Amino acid sequence: MRPSWDEYFMNIAEIAKTRSTCLRRQIGAVIVKDKRILSTGYNGAPSNTAHCLDIGCLREKRNIPSGQRHELCRALHAEQNAMIQAAYHGVSIQGATLYSTLQPCVLCAKMAINAGIKKIVFKGNYPDELSIGILEEAGIKLIQFDDK
Repeated sequence: MRPSWDEYFMNIAEIAKTRSTCLRRQIGAVIVKDKRILSTGYNGAPSNTAHCLDIGCLREKRNIPSGQRHELCRALHAEQNAMIQAAYHGVSIQGATLYSTLQPCVLCAKMAINAGIKKIVFKGNYPDELSIGILEEAGIKLIQFDDK
């Protein structure tokens, strides 16, 4: 059966996450406008730096719970990497839809708002209530993807 557009783009986000170098969880993101892919991203360390797969996870070593102390993570989030890749290549994402294999955190939410993302389709919940609140306040359309 032919997938819906949401299924299609979420499947691509699922493939993107296979490139992740995070030890805790693998996340993928795709930014789309007018049914065209503008950018993809996955979570991992910045370019030309050591991957957590190789040197370990500081957050794990310090027993930091998920959703807390983002600044102690070496990695960029998948959503951040997708937005950065678009900017790096001069691609406007204003008015686009962000697909993510996990609910964005508040840092990604704030970036998406200011980048002009209008809709976010996501799988899975993330322990960050501020994220959903700020996205709703900014008028971003949120859709929790159900792949059943």
